[in-house]
Parts: sequence; C-alpha cells; structure tokens
Amino acid sequence: MQRLGHVLHVTPSRSIIVKVEKTPRIGEKVVDEKLQQVGTVFDIFGPVSSPYVAVKTTINNPDTLKNQLLYVVPSPKQGAKGKEKRKHG
Repeated sequence: MQRLGHVLHVTPSRSIIVKVEKTPRIGEKVVDEKLQQVGTVFDIFGPVSSPYVAVKTTINNPDTLKNQLLYVVPSPKQGAKGKEKRKHG
C-alpha cells in the first residue's frame, strides 16, 4: 500500500480529484485511512512533474473524503507469476 495523496474536490459526476505524490496505474484500488475501498483510478492528467488522478468512487457520499489522505493498493505486477529460475549447466 502506498500514499496516493489528498482529495482536492469532488466532481459533479461524483469522481474525486487527487493531487498525487507518486503516479499510480489506471485501475488500481483506492482506499481510505481505514483501508475501506473508496474507488478505482480511472484517469491521470496534468503535468508529468505534478500529476492529478481522477478516482471513480464506489461510495455513497464522496464529499466526506474532501481533504482526506487516500492510499492506493498496487495491483500485482504482470508476468511475475509462474516464473522460475532456470539452471544453466
């Protein structure tokens, strides 16, 4: 789990905008301080040096998240399963 950033505001479509500390991947789960899922990352925008993320919420009242710190649960890296070391010799 890694820090995503603070919620800046909620859009009319109920998405939340977060100023990120480290850019996540689209589709990763976003959780609050209590580790309850609040949504998923669905867009990354803004300057590369200081990006923002739009999170599609899965909760009833996303306004309660304003100014809160959110976290992202990184998805497992693809291709890591089933790899075995080959012995040479």
